Amino acid sequence: MTRTPFDHLPAATQAGILCSDKRFHRFVEVQLKLQSGWITETGAAEYLRQTCEVQSRRELTTNPTAVAKFQTLRTEFDAHIGKISRPR
Repeated sequence: MTRTPFDHLPAATQAGILCSDKRFHRFVEVQLKLQSGWITETGAAEYLRQTCEVQSRRELTTNPTAVAKFQTLRTEFDAHIGKISRPR
């Protein structure tokens, strides 16, 4: 069975995976200027929903404006973890 690369997954699926990623939790803590260890999966999901201005991550499958905001958030996160050198 072949795995689909993360970047090829639907935005809503990516969002769900990110919210369980400890590196994303730390990214959210940095964005909110919180001490390490304060953000949980639930807190990360809330931050993502607020940032993308959606009620549910499922909206990332139908709301182009929310998808654009999610892509910006992903770029900032990728820069934070060193996947890219800086946001484009």
